[in-house]
Amino acid sequence: MAAAKPTLTDSLSFCLAQLTAAAGEGPGGGKDPATNETPLGRALLALRTRHIKAAGGIERFRARGGLRPLLALLRRAAAADSAPSPAGSGSAPSPVASAASIPAPSPGPAPAAVSPSTPSPPVRLRKTLDLALSILANCCTEGACRAEVRRLGGILPLVTILQCVKTDSIQNRTARALGNLAMEPESCGEIHSAGAVPLLVESLTACQDSQCLQSVVRALRNLADSPQHRLALAQQGAVRPLAELLAASPDPSLTSALVRALLELSRGCSRSCAEQLSLGGGLGPLVSMASHPKWAVREAAILILANLCAQGLVRPALGNAGGVEVLLGELRRRRDPNGASPISQQPLVRAVCLLCREAINRARLRDAGGLELLMGLLRDPRASAWHPRVVAALVGFLYDAGALGRLQALGLVPLLAGQLCGEGGDEDEDGREAASWDFPEERTPERAEAGSFRSLRSWLISEGYAAGPGDISPDWSPEHCPLPEPSEPVSPTPSAAGASIRTPRTLRTPRVQGRSPVAAAEEPWGQEGPALLLLSRFSQAPDPSGALVTEPALCGLLAYVTGAPGPPSPRALRILARLTCNPACLEAFVRSYGAALLRAWLVLGVAPDDWPTPRARPVRRSQHRELGEMLLQNLTVQAESPFGVGALTHLLLSGSPEDRVACALTLPFICRKPSLWRRLLLDQGGLRLLLTALTRPAPHPLFLFFAADSLSCLQGLVSPAVSPTSPPAIPTDLEPPSPCLYEPLLGPAPVPAPDLHFLLDSGLQLPAQRAASASASPFFWALLSGSFAEAQMDLVPLRDLSPGAAWPILHHLHGCRGCGAALKSMPLPGQPLLGSEAEEALEAAGRFLLPRLEEELEEAVGRIHLDPQGGPESVGEVFRLGRPRLAAHCVRWTLGPGQCPRKRALALVGLVEAAGEESGPLTEALLAVVMGTESESKGSSLDC
Repeated sequence: MAAAKPTLTDSLSFCLAQLTAAAGEGPGGGKDPATNETPLGRALLALRTRHIKAAGGIERFRARGGLRPLLALLRRAAAADSAPSPAGSGSAPSPVASAASIPAPSPGPAPAAVSPSTPSPPVRLRKTLDLALSILANCCTEGACRAEVRRLGGILPLVTILQCVKTDSIQNRTARALGNLAMEPESCGEIHSAGAVPLLVESLTACQDSQCLQSVVRALRNLADSPQHRLALAQQGAVRPLAELLAASPDPSLTSALVRALLELSRGCSRSCAEQLSLGGGLGPLVSMASHPKWAVREAAILILANLCAQGLVRPALGNAGGVEVLLGELRRRRDPNGASPISQQPLVRAVCLLCREAINRARLRDAGGLELLMGLLRDPRASAWHPRVVAALVGFLYDAGALGRLQALGLVPLLAGQLCGEGGDEDEDGREAASWDFPEERTPERAEAGSFRSLRSWLISEGYAAGPGDISPDWSPEHCPLPEPSEPVSPTPSAAGASIRTPRTLRTPRVQGRSPVAAAEEPWGQEGPALLLLSRFSQAPDPSGALVTEPALCGLLAYVTGAPGPPSPRALRILARLTCNPACLEAFVRSYGAALLRAWLVLGVAPDDWPTPRARPVRRSQHRELGEMLLQNLTVQAESPFGVGALTHLLLSGSPEDRVACALTLPFICRKPSLWRRLLLDQGGLRLLLTALTRPAPHPLFLFFAADSLSCLQGLVSPAVSPTSPPAIPTDLEPPSPCLYEPLLGPAPVPAPDLHFLLDSGLQLPAQRAASASASPFFWALLSGSFAEAQMDLVPLRDLSPGAAWPILHHLHGCRGCGAALKSMPLPGQPLLGSEAEEALEAAGRFLLPRLEEELEEAVGRIHLDPQGGPESVGEVFRLGRPRLAAHCVRWTLGPGQCPRKRALALVGLVEAAGEESGPLTEALLAVVMGTESESKGSSLDC
């Protein structure tokens, strides 16, 4: 078959020449395009179907200068068609907005006559426009062409054509060209400035062709490239027609284009966007499309619903349309282990939290399992950036008793306590338009009212507590001002007559009288504000002990109070005061070691993280000590009331083993009446119970720290006159040594001459006086003056005795008392005592029946290893020697009134480790020192 004969239109040069001539820029310029329609039409058709679509065709067309005559042709055609003409396939054109902005056609010869079969000039012009616009739209798919069109001023002619020519095909191609140009921010701004948006919006309502509508929708979507442009589109009414088309369109392709456009327009959703989308009936279709079979449509619809939640005015209607259940279900699906990534959950988390600001949506969210979902977010460490937003959302349930009960059962309180000192999330602050829409007509000029306050006011009015919004000041809000909390909560049981419960002077809040507005200074409202507000609400329950008087909750509150960079919120202090003033919480404070924790953290300045290794933290302020003493005084008032005495007695006598130990440990902190603590700790065996528990597995990480502090406090109660100085049994100053009576025997000319030598295992011979040695102890009297063979020997062997251990023995035998010989056998502090010459000397002193030497050696051990300024690590070493007097020395060093709390606790740890399974000696030593008894028999008499 022969090849097709080449035609003139196969040449790009020919087509460009025809285009240039028709545009009035070539040799044939000035002619009316209608007179040369057939060559121009063929050239335009060839450009569109062959040259532009060929590989690299758009680039060649732009490089050969084709865009300039193409745009000039569009200007001429637009100007020629700007006059009214009979309607073609579309609506009648509207007049040009600004004739000055449109170049007039070049003058030329009069148009030639046309036969009746030739199309009318407007029809030919529109065909020319159709082809030229198609070529331009295709060229604008490349960035270089878009920049060239913008440089040549090609945007304004397109806007003119969009305004003048209402034919669907031309509107379609013009919108497509504008949409392609809008892919660059510079062109997008010029299109907005040229006034194209109202014309595109008009096309949405006037056009019936699906392809044309898709091009217009795409152009609007591309024009929404920035927050300013999205706001401009919404303010010019671009959203409502899209929503109406979405509600009426059965075309799947158009539906897909509509949801994509609405997704772009709803980013950072403005008030105008939300209003128009709601008025256009788009909420219901969007909710339905959340289950669309096509993933792209489904995803876009869900994200649009999430974006709409940023506007409070549309959230109630969104909830009525089923949006709450849709968003919760999608977030639950993405939270699934096999679901989407955490980043994709962020808009849904924000939307669900915003839905909590209206009462009607809170009810739907609660019924749909939203509380469990929000609690799951709070427990997830991967969602830590959203935790502050979630906690703020839960504030909306502040006055929903059912929801609060459910949240408490799900474990909200410890999570809130953990949030008090957590790091802030990455969420941005919501604007005023996101506030609750429960009371949209009431707005203060200074600041937007908090959503939870509107909910409270709504509830007060509905329940009849307030006649109208005017009865409650809009300047008062639970999110910014303290709640009217009583300084003394109602007690479930009567307190002791005349007992006063202390509250901080700075914690008092104004009382509400009748319906007068509350005039109170605003409290600090940082990121911890929502968590503190919810905790304060929980603390106002008749018995908040089960949730708040627990170790996690107390640790969170105390960590916030002591670790806040500035003054802590008075609400946190009121929570602690309210809990300690509530008799229903007394047993919980005892069981959870809460009183001991308050004393350790606030009064002594030792937090759980500081034990056993201290951490670098700011210097403890005196306010913390004052607060701790006040809280313990509140617990003392409760403990010494008839109700408290009964509760403590029941715990100590009938509680579980763990509760009995906790009660015995806590009593010295909260009982000041001698009759009460003596009866509970001594008569009813509380002290013995505590001492016995020291060598058992610790029921609390800080148990030994608490126990050391408790025993020290009890010792102060038993002996209040003891001054905070070191115990007298451990001398603080070294006395001058006495004259040595043994050294004269060691010289070359001893006076008097020794009549005896002791032979050690090492072969060393030590001189001695027989008479002095025999009179020193019954052992040596029997050995040297009795019927033993040694009585007739001048060289008496002493077995199992090293030279260092024998040195203090021989000094003592010859009458030395305090000459310093005992100190020479002592190892230095930090060196082990077990296996040392000091232990050997002590054992030999006992074996040789030298009690005075034992006392001297024990005093030397205490002087060197139990120095008041020494470390606690030596206490256990000394106790391991197994000497009763040294054990008492160790306990007195540990429980001394002036001892550092940390050293005291570390010393008790060493004592417990040294005692091991043989806890009897340690128990008796502690009992004797605490009670001030000197003999073991007195200590044993306290055993019950």
